[in-house]
Amino acid sequence: QVTLVESGGGLVQAGGSLRLSCAASGLSLSEFAMGWFRQAPGKEREFVTAMGRSGTRTRYADSVKGRFTISREHSDNTMYLQMNSLKREDTAVYYCAASGPAYGVQTTPDAYGYWGHGTQVTVSS
Repeated sequence: QVTLVESGGGLVQAGGSLRLSCAASGLSLSEFAMGWFRQAPGKEREFVTAMGRSGTRTRYADSVKGRFTISREHSDNTMYLQMNSLKREDTAVYYCAASGPAYGVQTTPDAYGYWGHGTQVTVSS
C-alpha cells in the first residue's frame, strides 16, 4: 500500500521560511516522478514544482521560482520542499504526489496517481 504523508506546514510571517516533508512508504522515490501542488480556498489545485524520476530535472511554477526548492533524500525515502521568502499568496494546502509510470517531470495533477492528504501553510502579513 502506497502512503504519502506531508508535514512541516504551519503559520509563518511573510518573508519567512518553511520546509515541507513528504514521507513515502510502499514505493521508492527513486522509481517515481514526484511533485508538489497546492490549493488555496476557492481555487483549483495548482502546480508548484516537480522532479523527474532520475532526480536530475526539476520544474517550478513561475510564482515560486527562485524561492522554492524541491529535493529528495533516498536514505529516508522522503521528498522535501524548501520554501523561502514566503508571501501571503503562498497560503494554501500543500500536497505531495507520486506519478507511477512517468519518467520525466510532470506538471499536471492528472499525471499523478498517488497523493498525500496535504499540509496547511498560512503566511501572515
